[in-house]
Amino acid sequence: MIFDMRTYVCRPGTINAQLKLYEEFGKAPQTKHLGQPVFYAVTETGLVNSFVHIWAYDDAGDRAKKRAAMMADPDWQVYLKKSSELGALIQQNNSIMNEVPFFKVKR
Repeated sequence: MIFDMRTYVCRPGTINAQLKLYEEFGKAPQTKHLGQPVFYAVTETGLVNSFVHIWAYDDAGDRAKKRAAMMADPDWQVYLKKSSELGALIQQNNSIMNEVPFFKVKR
């Protein structure tokens, strides 16, 4: 299993608007294709004005297939357009990680 950890940084004062936009327009098409995230949270200390979500996939091929389907979804494209128009996001960091043998995430 692999994990895709995504950290997004918002302009100060815009994170709530970005999360509301995602909840209204992005969550349904994203979870339709990717399933439920392992983790989705806002940062309290450290890199403030940021949120993190982690998605689990069987392997790189599973990730590529699911993300391609999501990107082809017209509803996801609506969300991306609205997110771009909002202009809250200023940085994105992605990390692909492998689970360790002694810890298995329950899906």
